[in-house]
Amino acid sequence: MKKLNLKNKLNFRSLVMVGIFSLALVAVSCNKADDGFFPEEAFSAQDAELKKGKAVKPGNQTIAEIVVASTEAEEPQFTLLLGALEYAGLTGVFTGGEQYTVFAPTDEAFVNLVTAVSGLLDQDILANDGPFAAIDALLGEGTISNVLLYHVVEGRRAANSVVPPRGTRTITTLLGATFTVGTDLGITAVGNTANIIDANISASNGIIHVIDAVILPVDLGL
Repeated sequence: MKKLNLKNKLNFRSLVMVGIFSLALVAVSCNKADDGFFPEEAFSAQDAELKKGKAVKPGNQTIAEIVVASTEAEEPQFTLLLGALEYAGLTGVFTGGEQYTVFAPTDEAFVNLVTAVSGLLDQDILANDGPFAAIDALLGEGTISNVLLYHVVEGRRAANSVVPPRGTRTITTLLGATFTVGTDLGITAVGNTANIIDANISASNGIIHVIDAVILPVDLGL
């Protein structure tokens, strides 16, 4: 697989990532199928064609390029997702032609996770190596990589093949572990829950669904 060239931007993003986490921790210390279904009320009018069972057309950018572009926006959304992908060495997975569906946590979702476990993290590792290294040190090497793989599904799956018309739908991830999606756009993972808050961001090599929490393949009691 090709590697995404981010050498000129990586240092800046690392500083932004650490800065966002630092602000959060300071705040805490201070106080492939298509079943034709599309939930009527869930997403914007521009996706109305999906109600007819039509597939989402591929976009012009790769998943990796969309994530990078988001970090450069006036209101960045995926800065910490990019940082996690870089840390785990998984960015290159999303630069090629293979199709993936990514359930992408927002920056706020990552901050909330670190805030929840901040009291358990080694503060020296957190200060010197960053939050992802601290989480790996706490839960075992490869934890961040496994968590990221839990957010990725093989193939191109639009909202109408993720959200069920009734009951729940089981989603099998690249990690091998599963989670379920309900008709209310809620995700029930092994270790917690999340919600799909934006859907069908179309890339040339897949689709991104934005979620409001980092879903966990293990139960940490959070």
